[in-house]
Amino acid sequence: MAASNLLLALLFAAVCVGAISGGAAAANTVLDDVCGSLGGYYVTPVACHSALCHDPSSPCAAARDAPALAALAARLAAANATAARDSVAAAAAGEADAAKKAGLRACLQLYTGAAAALEWAAGSAAAGRLPGAREVLDAARYVPSGCEGVAAGAAVPAENGGFDAMATVAHAVLASLSKGY
Repeated sequence: MAASNLLLALLFAAVCVGAISGGAAAANTVLDDVCGSLGGYYVTPVACHSALCHDPSSPCAAARDAPALAALAARLAAANATAARDSVAAAAAGEADAAKKAGLRACLQLYTGAAAALEWAAGSAAAGRLPGAREVLDAARYVPSGCEGVAAGAAVPAENGGFDAMATVAHAVLASLSKGY
């Protein structure tokens, strides 16, 4: 009897609080729902929000559905790969040591291929073909460590790390939304 009275009192309190606050609970956005489901991919909701909505004017929070958010994630990964590629190209051009220059050029080849593949993946995601885009993003996640490995001791630009984070989030988003993964 005491337990049912406690349950009734808690239910009454919840109804009263809802009435006082206007009963309007903040609705989750597509971004909130997708980012909240990525724990199995080792991406926290904070990291997801930060990567996809780094710019307040970004359309991320207003994504109409999960496929639109997946396409945005793929486009951001492609843009990050392009920025990393351009930074590596500048670093290679300015490197005096022949071995380090060759290492940075090898890194540049990795990013050149990744940028082109990620452009395709962004188009594929936008068309709703998530499994193929997911696989491209899965492979792209290894470009930053590959770049570090071939750089022959040269300082790899910071954009390499930025791409690493973005590729991880974009892959997690596409993997969580793709069938059969």
